[in-house]
Amino acid sequence: MQLEALKIFCDVVRQRSFSRGAMENDVTQSTASQTVHSLEEHLGVTLIERAHRPLRLTAEGKTFYEGCREVVQRYADLEQSVRGVHQAGDSVVRVAAIYSVGLGDMSQFIQRFAKLAPRARVQMEYLHPDRVYERVLAEAVDFGIVSFPHNGRDLTVVPWRDEPMVLVCYPGHRLAGEKNVAVSQLANEPFVAFDEGLGIRRKTDQFLKRHGVTPPIALAFDNVEAIKRAVEIASGVSILPAPTVHREVASRSLVAVPLQGGEFVRPLGIVYRRGKKLYPSARQLIELLQKGGNHNGNGAD
Repeated sequence: MQLEALKIFCDVVRQRSFSRGAMENDVTQSTASQTVHSLEEHLGVTLIERAHRPLRLTAEGKTFYEGCREVVQRYADLEQSVRGVHQAGDSVVRVAAIYSVGLGDMSQFIQRFAKLAPRARVQMEYLHPDRVYERVLAEAVDFGIVSFPHNGRDLTVVPWRDEPMVLVCYPGHRLAGEKNVAVSQLANEPFVAFDEGLGIRRKTDQFLKRHGVTPPIALAFDNVEAIKRAVEIASGVSILPAPTVHREVASRSLVAVPLQGGEFVRPLGIVYRRGKKLYPSARQLIELLQKGGNHNGNGAD
């Protein structure tokens, strides 16, 4: 019985989907389904209840999955040890990050990492927050970068940095020339928000309500780039992490105004599956990120 078949089975179970499990292993959905079917024929039992959505393990499947997961993990640990003996830096570090971390921001860390570990490379994915957590828990990436990270029994959280939240408006807005803005001044301002359900939306709503403000929501998006474009065309104002609007402020397409008190920040954190043994190169990248935690997105530390 090949290890690849066991890994495909484990990934299908973790993702609760044949298609997503197949993607984890760069095979077709048909191949993943046939692999699991071959395991069932070999064992003489049904492992997965296919009629149930999402997929559900049978009693035999649960027993087999626990054993397979241990086998696959032990092999991964062995592979890590062997690679470490020969050349710890000769590897790929897989990272999933929320969109608003920013390609330009991360690229500077990656360039610095390339100088420290020239035989390693970084593979970045930019995803919706829910997908970042999914990729981390499925161990499809070494670690993820999220905002307002939440602890869980299956997650380890490493604090990275805090980013000040600022009022963002177009240059002709009545508040654009202010040195700072009281939250109460936003009471009747059309507001461009993040989608409901996102952590940053909940935290922003809570912050506004603490100040007795509930501005009318003009538009809502699931990513910071769409919000910035909406604010640029005067659809409303928004509250965003300061580093995410550095480019627009520099080009004067947007204005960022500090909020009075400055008590509202967006924490960014590094998350990985609890108990996961990180390769030396992954640990090295995390250490580099932590050392550069005050990086402000403008090319300087």
